[in-house]
Amino acid sequence: MNELHEHRVWLNLKEIIKDRLSLAEDKAEDDVIDDRVRSEIDMRGTNLWVLIFAVFIASIGLNVNSTAVIIGAMLISPLMGPIMGIGYGAGINDFTLIRRSFLSLVFATFIALLTSTLYFLISPLDTVQSELLARTTPTAWDVLIGLFGGLAGIVALTRKEKSNVIPGVAIATALMPPLCTAGFGLANGNWEFFFGAFYLYTINFVFIALSSFIIIRIFNVAEKKYVDSQRAIKAQRYIIIVTILTLLPSSYLAYRLVGEEVFKANASHFVNESFDFKTTNVAKILIDPKTNEIKVFLIGEHISQEQISEIRSKLSEQRLSKATLIVYQNGENTAVDLSTLKAGIITDLYQNSQAALQSKDQTIAKLQELHNEGIHLRSLFSDVPNELETLFPKVHNVVLSQSYPSDSNQSTLVLNATASKRLSKEEHKKIESWLKMRTKNNAVIIIIR
Repeated sequence: MNELHEHRVWLNLKEIIKDRLSLAEDKAEDDVIDDRVRSEIDMRGTNLWVLIFAVFIASIGLNVNSTAVIIGAMLISPLMGPIMGIGYGAGINDFTLIRRSFLSLVFATFIALLTSTLYFLISPLDTVQSELLARTTPTAWDVLIGLFGGLAGIVALTRKEKSNVIPGVAIATALMPPLCTAGFGLANGNWEFFFGAFYLYTINFVFIALSSFIIIRIFNVAEKKYVDSQRAIKAQRYIIIVTILTLLPSSYLAYRLVGEEVFKANASHFVNESFDFKTTNVAKILIDPKTNEIKVFLIGEHISQEQISEIRSKLSEQRLSKATLIVYQNGENTAVDLSTLKAGIITDLYQNSQAALQSKDQTIAKLQELHNEGIHLRSLFSDVPNELETLFPKVHNVVLSQSYPSDSNQSTLVLNATASKRLSKEEHKKIESWLKMRTKNNAVIIIIR
């Protein structure tokens, strides 16, 4: 009785899970799916111009290292259409559709590469930013992103109601940035960048197409229209070959990346654990997975070579048997490094002192200039009145002063005087001309009563 009850519970649970995971309930009709896919394949007119604009936006985002701008370019990119067309055509054995989608994708790829290359050729910014570097080393994780992103995209495409999944897939799989990074590589003659970025782009579109093929096969969408079994088997073989050829290099790169990260983690843990001394501290750690070198820079009390040798003997315990431990401290084997360190400190001190001296010299020169200007003004204030009264006997009680108008930083000389007789305009002009020439200053105001 208990076994029968457990069997019923298990059957009910299976039905619940099956109902929850079912994709058949809200699936669109085959004709609707077919029309949706075919309408987004061709890269002409609006789609082509949107692609070009998206390439410019993504290239600018990569150039200025703006993640938000790059995301915007991915949202408006129309590249998903022909890629899903390839997977859909393979799924229903429509080889005409596969050819049409593939040619459209090749054309779109060429236009995108051409546009991004032209942009980076004329752009004054040629610094390699982090957003560019992130698109040059694809791994197996990019394969998984492309696969699961494609699965999400084709499932959304086969629903009755349209959703916002496709834009999200465009962001996650990042088709546009690798293409623009490849353009950067072409523009700068950096073939490592070009091949790395273009391979990442290839991974994305191959596995998006593969995931589309898988879902369409599961749903068996309109397969009955195409019954050439030999061509279908041949196409499936091609799909398997392309998938394997795309997967192998990325798997190797992922293996290397994992190995490097594991080496860094083990090396860091080993150093922190092994060099735990009261009077000696680790100033810096340099870990190079490519050469298997671990460089440790110590400050504080000297550690003997026997202690260092004992620490080296424990490398294998942390799966670092192939690693080389190099320790720098106040010892005979670190004379070069200490000299370099001292030279760096002396250089910094010299540069700082030179900057301070230069600032002081500028301050002194400015003060000297102000002092000389003050002496010159005092001389003018005493000499000009006497000279003016001698040259122009009608003028008396001459006072020369300096004024700073509120709307200007430039000083103005003001001459106040009285005249025994009214001065003519010609005499007034003569006095003004003489004063400008005598003081070597054109900013003068003459007030004669």
